Amino acid sequence: MEHREEELIQQHAVHDERLKELYTEHLELKQQLEAFRHKVYLTPAEELEKKRIQKLKLASKDRMMELLNRHQHDEAP
Repeated sequence: MEHREEELIQQHAVHDERLKELYTEHLELKQQLEAFRHKVYLTPAEELEKKRIQKLKLASKDRMMELLNRHQHDEAP
């Protein structure tokens, strides 16, 4: 996620509880993926879990971007 997108999300999350929840979820998933990246070897079960988390992280980002686009559209004159 780009720095500018994160700034906008944080700005709008103050007033949008759903966006705040999605952002928190996204950060938690990112942390979980980092834990997998630090491992030298992943078991097949860990590999599956990593892929599941990646999909969830991507889905949460898509939902955040959707909400962010709505906020930006609502602010347009």
